[in-house]
Formats: sequence, structure tokens, C-alpha cells
Amino acid sequence: MSQPEAGASASHRPAALADTVRVSIVIPIYNEIQHVEELLQRVIRAPLPEGCEKEIIVIDDGSTDGTTQLLKKLCAQQLIRFHESILNFGKGTALRIGIRMATGQIILVQDGDLEYDPNEYAKLIEPILAGQADVVYGSRFLGRVDGMMLPNLLANKILTFSANALYGAGITDEATAYKVFRREVLDGIQLECKRFEFCPEVTAKVRKLGMRIHEVPITYNGRTTAQGKKIRWRDGVEALYTLLRYRFGK
Repeated sequence: MSQPEAGASASHRPAALADTVRVSIVIPIYNEIQHVEELLQRVIRAPLPEGCEKEIIVIDDGSTDGTTQLLKKLCAQQLIRFHESILNFGKGTALRIGIRMATGQIILVQDGDLEYDPNEYAKLIEPILAGQADVVYGSRFLGRVDGMMLPNLLANKILTFSANALYGAGITDEATAYKVFRREVLDGIQLECKRFEFCPEVTAKVRKLGMRIHEVPITYNGRTTAQGKKIRWRDGVEALYTLLRYRFGK
């Protein structure tokens, strides 16, 4: 399923990743009928480092615009693992379902739109293969950012500042969708997220375990609410609250 790509050789990998490495790509999707076919084609075509194979897991989160029916067809054709939620429970719930379904040694989170580029999977995965990291975030602010609206930019900066101040995270992009984990990391934390608070929750819990978050630069092409972007200002407030809650609460 993967194509040869310049990357870490098996001899440089930790013992737990010495053989063929399965990368589980978890994709929560809600009402993305205009983009979902192109997205899946991009994910399927995206190269991985040599010795890696893909497991693609799609979670339809109660779509109502015909996305569900299209996904059933596409996933059956491509042998993609598929879960259908009857109701819209939220991105966090969809991710928790996908993570439970994943069988790979590495788990990569992919948004269900076209803002992020799957061709950057290899550089996201490389630090884990090389034994340099257990957690990798793709930083939009170390790379190229196109089309991000000012309110979203400010919200991202506030959340990143808060994560660094509260947890000593030392990162540049807390709310990035591209997050990659060794399986053992996610097995070691109990996620409770339901909506968009997956990002701050996992950042908080990873840092409370003392794990360093490794960042690599990525490209980003933002879209507007009119183009289908679903995150709202209240989700930023909830994300900030989540960072505070896990620092001073449980």
C-alpha cells in the first residue's frame, strides 16, 4: 500500500518498530460530500517511508448531506475500514472510535477536509521511526500558512501560548490537526473528548506524562465557514477551558 520514500531505515528504528510498521490514519468526517472523494484519493496516494504500510480508518460522524452513502461506496471499493455513527456525536467522539479501531503501531490523525496535505505524512512519521519522538505535531507556523482568518490565527496563538505556559510544551502550534502518536502513548491515556477538545486534551495529558512533543513544519490551506469550516469561536473557548481544567483539575 505504501510507496518507497527516502526515510529512516529499519536499522535506525526502535526495537518495537523494527519490522513492517503499520500506520493507522484516522479520519473523522462530517458533511464533507464535496471534498471526501478527493481527500481519500490523496490519502491513498500519499507516500510513506520505506517499510511502512497504511491502514485507513474513516469514521462518518452522522453526516446528513449524502457523505455517508458516498463513503460507504468509496470505502468498499478501496478496502478502507469504515464506521458509521447514526448521530453527530462530535469530532472527539469520532476520533476515540477510530483510535479504538486502529491496529497500527503509529496513529496519525487526518482531518476530513483539504486543509492539510497527506503528502507530508512521511516527514510527520520519520521522527517516530528514527526513535527521536513518541509524539509529533505538524506545525503550520513553522511551515506555510495560507488562508487562515485573523480570528482563527489569534485563537491558535492564544491556545499555543496557554499550552506552553501551563504545561511547558515548548511548541508553536497546539491546535494543529496533524498529530501523530506511537500506539503506546494513546493506550496510556484515557481520552474523554467529544467535540474539538481532542487537541488540548491530548496535549495536556501527553505533557503531564512528561513526554516531549516533537514538531515538524507543514503547509496549510485554510477555508472559511462558507466553504465548510466547522470550528466556531465557542470551540476555542472550550479548548482553553480544557487546557485549564486538566492543569488545575483532574
